[in-house]
Amino acid sequence: MSTIFTDPRDEKLPLDHGSFKSSTQVQEEEIHDPLAGAALTRDDSVAGENYDDVPAEKRTIGLWSAVFLIFNRIIGTGIFATPSAILASSGSVGLALFMWVIGGIIAASGLAVYVEFGTGLPRSGGELTYLSYIYRKPRYLAVALYAAYAASMPWPAGNSVVFGEYILLAAGKEVTRWNQRGIGIACVTFALVIHSCFLKWGLRLQNALGVFKIVILLLITFSGFAALAGRIKLPEDQKPHNFHNAFAGTESNANAFVTGLYNVIWSFIGYSNVNYALSEVKNPVRTLKIAGPLAIASVSVVYILVNIAYFAAVSKQEILNSGQTVAALYFRNMFGARAEKALDVFVALSALGNVMAVLFSQGRINQELGRIGVLPFSKFWASNKPFNAPLPGLGLQWLVTVIIILAPPPGDAYNLVLNMVSYPLAIINAFISGGLLFLYTPWGGDWRPPFRATWPVVLFFFLSNLFLTIAPLVPPAPGQSVYENLPYWLHVVISVGVFGVGGVYWIFWAKLFPRWGHYRLERHVEVQDDGVSRSVFKKVKQS
Repeated sequence: MSTIFTDPRDEKLPLDHGSFKSSTQVQEEEIHDPLAGAALTRDDSVAGENYDDVPAEKRTIGLWSAVFLIFNRIIGTGIFATPSAILASSGSVGLALFMWVIGGIIAASGLAVYVEFGTGLPRSGGELTYLSYIYRKPRYLAVALYAAYAASMPWPAGNSVVFGEYILLAAGKEVTRWNQRGIGIACVTFALVIHSCFLKWGLRLQNALGVFKIVILLLITFSGFAALAGRIKLPEDQKPHNFHNAFAGTESNANAFVTGLYNVIWSFIGYSNVNYALSEVKNPVRTLKIAGPLAIASVSVVYILVNIAYFAAVSKQEILNSGQTVAALYFRNMFGARAEKALDVFVALSALGNVMAVLFSQGRINQELGRIGVLPFSKFWASNKPFNAPLPGLGLQWLVTVIIILAPPPGDAYNLVLNMVSYPLAIINAFISGGLLFLYTPWGGDWRPPFRATWPVVLFFFLSNLFLTIAPLVPPAPGQSVYENLPYWLHVVISVGVFGVGGVYWIFWAKLFPRWGHYRLERHVEVQDDGVSRSVFKKVKQS
């Protein structure tokens, strides 16, 4: 039997709600508001004990699993596939490398913001939890806007399509629109099954794929030192000299610069991955403070060294004109044609690891949306049945991904998916970092997390995302459009439209329907059979 409590603070919620309590404490003392969260005000020595009402046996993610959740989310196909597009957007080797440095700095500042929020509000949900905590008025608007974004964004779609392409290349088969997408759907379906039915094995496979990716990137990194020394399997007159006059050909168009920077940022997305499942993390504050910096520092250094290796072994013109991934060209020039074929398998496995990590976290965001009662049929989305995993939430992300894999025209599918998830995330990150700056002010309430990003870092992250939000509105130079057959502004319109759908939903759900039906929405907290609470909106008739 589930126990339901009315939240006595439903009408007016103070900014600081004290520390999280266990489910027993919640029943005996007061009802914790899942929408608002609470900042920690106690010593780190009790980190992970009773931050929310999740039973200890349900916390299955340890330190290394947390590290590999981040690794697998960050390291997908971006580092293998995007350097060619980044070079085309930047126009020069020097600016392309500088873009990777900028991307690493933005990722580090973003990590600091998410670690501060994760240690201050150590429960699942990620941006949902943080937006709910900051933006209280109009009531539930921020939650509705985020729900529309989270439930509709096809995060695993891009790497699922890439998995299909590289599996076919490895098998020596012709890549067509439908066999590529069919294998992509099989990839995301495999991730759905293993995360829904075999949770521990899914984590183990993610960890193994994370180790595999690190080994491949380290192979490129260390062989890159040999490339810098000129030990390349090419005639002397064909060896590249990309570091002589490295900034020759630099592009000055703002849209082209942002297009390249988006590709870099796409390759770094994932530093927030543990935040989405913090309620399943052992000792979440300590784990997050270690796992996040360890992962992002390692990835940033390796990314820079891998790009230097690429440019040491492959000429600029070959990268721009070949139509192949720069990693394939690198393996051919360094190790021969057979190694180039082996790379197809490496890229496919890297894509699979990313799909598994993304589906894992996005399914839990959908589950959290169900737990707080925003989605229709919220109890269904909040469920962990029948395999003690969020099958409905994972299934929703799977369905959206399959639709997007099948929908876009050939040639534009990967870039459209990339921008559809990157652009709205920049908007959300701008609001999150701007909200954190507000919490630093005297009007921000009693915000005392165990970790502080500091205001210069938060301000830099805020301004970076503000720039990434505005710059894509500038028309690209001729020949610099990110799409072959679609208008350059399409992902902007789609993103705004998604948030608009959330706004319309909020108007009807929170305003018009209660007025027309003469009821008010009253929030209750329900403790489920598994000991986890969820917020439920009840229609209470007005007299």
